[in-house]
Amino acid sequence: MLSRTADHLYWMARYTERAENTARMLDVNYQMSLLPQSEKTIESGWRALLEISELTQAYSSKHDNAAPSTVIAFMARDMDNPSSIMRCLQAARENARAVRGSITTELWETINTTWLEAQRMVLNGRVEHAPAEFFEWVKFRSHLTRGVHAGTMMRGEVYDFIQLGSFLERADNTARLLDVKFLAAAESHDEATDPVDEFYYWAAILRSVSAFESYRKVYRDVITPERIAQLLILNLSMPRSLAACLQEVVKRLARVRNAQSADTQMATLNLFTELGDTTIEEILEKGLHVFLTEFLSRINDIGAGISQDFLVPLEVAA
Repeated sequence: MLSRTADHLYWMARYTERAENTARMLDVNYQMSLLPQSEKTIESGWRALLEISELTQAYSSKHDNAAPSTVIAFMARDMDNPSSIMRCLQAARENARAVRGSITTELWETINTTWLEAQRMVLNGRVEHAPAEFFEWVKFRSHLTRGVHAGTMMRGEVYDFIQLGSFLERADNTARLLDVKFLAAAESHDEATDPVDEFYYWAAILRSVSAFESYRKVYRDVITPERIAQLLILNLSMPRSLAACLQEVVKRLARVRNAQSADTQMATLNLFTELGDTTIEEILEKGLHVFLTEFLSRINDIGAGISQDFLVPLEVAA
């Protein structure tokens, strides 16, 4: 496969997944901002979201305070923000258009329709008037895109590069979501925190990654931060966990490997193996923030390796 074609497929998938995960992070922050809490705590939560998304500088250049409506607008529909939901949907559509001959008509039409409908929703003010509804719609369209991809694409290199982009992006975003929410909990929760508020906080995180029912099936008990971390980091049966995402990346790299991808394959396999050999107690003893920061750094290195080995190198593409 030509590196340019692989590049478009890979980034089409990454941008689709990124739009969904941005919607998930915004949704959980929006739901939590509705809970009783001080304005300072609310603003701190939104600033933490900008920080973990590496958007603080870009946001601060346009806005003074981190009001929920302003952050939502910036991360959902601001076309000057390259990581906003709308920019991601546009980029996914443009990458799909470039490889229309490699993907099925159904997949192209799904991605194209998503972009067209998203523009109409933004023009109708859906982001401002019903943000939760807009986020749910973005998640649904991402699910639909993956379903069409799985149901219509042949299991060849095209399929593999789409899967590779999807799961690498998902691992990155799950790690970011965990990091920002556990940091916020460490700063604002103490022994005086209302148990009801505590429950809704952690339940909202689980729902943001469609894991609430899965948590109940696995643990059948109260929701605790430690178990959430274990479910979303180490549980291979949880489709959005770091371990499950890495397992899929390892599998796809083995299928598309070439003469120069050995180092990237080894780095991915090492990270996956280390997760399998680690317990949640060891992670928490090390420090969850330290662990997730290191994980994100290694995921970024793997992404750079994939670009160098198979795609248009990031420096050239930029």
